[in-house]
Amino acid sequence: MIRHVLTVSSGTLSSRMLGFVRDALVAALLGAGPVADAFLVAFQFINVARRSLAEGALNAALVPGYLRKRDAEGAVAAAAFAGRVMGTTSLILIAIAIALAIFMPLVMAALAPGFVSTTLDYAVTDARLMLPYFAFVGPVAVMMGVLNAEHRYIMSAFSPLLFNVVLIITLVTLMLTRRDATDAARILAAIVGVAGLLQTLILIQRRPHRGGLAQPIRIVLDAEMGGFLRKAIPGMMVSSGPQFLIVAGAILASSSPASVTWLYFANRLIELPLGVVGVAMGTVLIPSLTRAVHDGDRSSLVKTESRGVEFAVGLVLPATLGLVVLAPMIVRVLFEHGAFTALDARATATALMILALGLPAHVLVKTLSPAFFARDDTGTPLVATLCGLAATVIVGFAVTPQFGANGVAASIAFGAWCCAGVLLRRGATAFGLQLDGEARRRLPRIVLAALAMGAILWLAAHFVEPAAASAHFTAQLTILGGLVAVGVASYGLLLDLFGIVSWSEAINDLRP
Repeated sequence: MIRHVLTVSSGTLSSRMLGFVRDALVAALLGAGPVADAFLVAFQFINVARRSLAEGALNAALVPGYLRKRDAEGAVAAAAFAGRVMGTTSLILIAIAIALAIFMPLVMAALAPGFVSTTLDYAVTDARLMLPYFAFVGPVAVMMGVLNAEHRYIMSAFSPLLFNVVLIITLVTLMLTRRDATDAARILAAIVGVAGLLQTLILIQRRPHRGGLAQPIRIVLDAEMGGFLRKAIPGMMVSSGPQFLIVAGAILASSSPASVTWLYFANRLIELPLGVVGVAMGTVLIPSLTRAVHDGDRSSLVKTESRGVEFAVGLVLPATLGLVVLAPMIVRVLFEHGAFTALDARATATALMILALGLPAHVLVKTLSPAFFARDDTGTPLVATLCGLAATVIVGFAVTPQFGANGVAASIAFGAWCCAGVLLRRGATAFGLQLDGEARRRLPRIVLAALAMGAILWLAAHFVEPAAASAHFTAQLTILGGLVAVGVASYGLLLDLFGIVSWSEAINDLRP
């Protein structure tokens, strides 16, 4: 399981790192004004659709259904099922894209009620230009889901890199040609669909697909497909829970100038550990838990769930503390360039520190939801997501007028913990969600090791921050890299010291 998690995590990490390069270029090109706010709201809207289907989110319904078909009726029937899902979801998404193109002014007005008319017009135009991506995200998601079901994680993990590569090339070209910010935003929005097309072509060229993992491609609206969609839609909404919370935050923040931009860039930093840990755990756990549930293997279920929680907590806690401690330096190095000012960087860093407090909850949701999906229960995670969304909106309305973007960030973190709490309680009562003895022994030690690492990192950052604040970019980047190395090295030593991990055994376990 850990080998598969590391494969998916490596692909997601690479994609997120390219995403940071992309966002740094966006910040330098567009700054933090009406044009940037409009573009980022539109991009966030399309990103929710992309995350709902891609990055393993469709696993929630596709993988269990595909595996049942393969085990009961054979590989040909499973491939035909995947082909029907691909054709039907593609048609539905194209229809949704056409409807959104017509009603986009109403959609953007609902997503950003605080925008003035000019900013709202920018957002509508940008979102319409991005809509062609809907034609490609369906086939991409199905092909990635089928590969995950067959434990072929490499292409599904690394194909999203192409999306960011295309956008980065476009951004560099726009900066070199010194295009007006408004025109640059529209060109970049149009390129989003091109990036989706290229990602689709890369996956289609994979020989396993031509060998029959998803064929023949057909559009079918029968009872079986209706049942699949009833399970898939809640699962996709759950997988995009963090994005829905950010969208809710953007709605609350839209009346405050530049707040949408600050929250967007802060959330992008949250998405690095969330993607590396949360998405990877969800992608890998669903096939493993589905097989255990199908075989009635209670021991395997408990062991898989326990290792998943251990692995998630062991990675997300140090990441959370690292983001809180290093937020000002990280934001300064990544985004304080061009039109993105020092004031914007400070506001973004504060929002990042607050958002990071909800990161463990987001990862818990990603880790706990597969236990429900494997049992064909997509309703409970959906209810938990809606509870978290409601909590975000209620708290946000109460605190945003006084605290602005920081209040929105706090409401998002609170909503994430509400969602995780609902899943924990329901899992314990519905099917006895529990941890084995090893997990109960190691988890307190993992928490202690992470807290000790956080203290070491805070002391190191406290001594170098004055010098870093006045240094040039290369020196700042070097100092930041050194602090990250200090955190990683100290955490690794503490894990070994506390008897949580034996690195020689871990390396042997990773060998095929």
